[in-house]
Amino acid sequence: MKYLVTLTQGEDGWIVAECPALPGCVSQGRTREEALANIREAIELALETRRERSIPQVELAEVEVN
Repeated sequence: MKYLVTLTQGEDGWIVAECPALPGCVSQGRTREEALANIREAIELALETRRERSIPQVELAEVEVN
């Protein structure tokens, strides 16, 4: 599966990565590559936890804004 993530630079220079489809799924890294590797691991763990606890997937939808 593919999940969209947002990348923003923190005040400390680290890259913060978040997965909007999985509330609370956040990680960081010193570089873009490290942040992406870390959020990938966080997503995998979040999905595993959701399966184990029978937490439903979050529904995503597209909304058009003018």
